[in-house]
Amino acid sequence: MAKKQATDARHYDVILAPHITEKATLLSENNAVVFKVANDATKPQIKDAVEALFDVKVTGVNTIVMKGKTKRWRGKPYKRSDQKKAIVTLAEGQSIDITEGVG
Repeated sequence: MAKKQATDARHYDVILAPHITEKATLLSENNAVVFKVANDATKPQIKDAVEALFDVKVTGVNTIVMKGKTKRWRGKPYKRSDQKKAIVTLAEGQSIDITEGVG
């Protein structure tokens, strides 16, 4: 039983949050969901985490590293941290309702 809890905690460390944008909504028509993931997460780890957390079959994972922008605050420059996104393609007929539990 302890192994099951450790596995669940690891999966939650890989998948940080759903990424909800207009573009991500358009991808959902093609059985794809976009998540913010840990910067050191690999594609197999992302696949395992999504399958375990949402009980779906994943057919593909594409990742994107968004480089942090340089911004200014009170005249001093600073850099936003890099973020990694994963576009997860689901098997035909499968879906994840990421708005579930909101409100």
